[in-house]
Amino acid sequence: MPAVVGAVNINSNSGTVNFGDTLNISPKNASKSFSGSGGGNTGNVVNTINGANATNTLDPNIVDQPLVGNI
Repeated sequence: MPAVVGAVNINSNSGTVNFGDTLNISPKNASKSFSGSGGGNTGNVVNTINGANATNTLDPNIVDQPLVGNI
């Protein structure tokens, strides 16, 4: 089945970008990052005004994203 893709704007990419038909997409690796308030904002023009903030990095989970069975 053909796919119709509209306007696309990709500012940066560190992985794979798929357009069109796909049978299966599954993660091959998993990572975790912590950033402060407004640290993950993306876009062409970002205006962020933040006061004092604190990032909670406590994570009691042993496995957040299981990768078993992903080929």
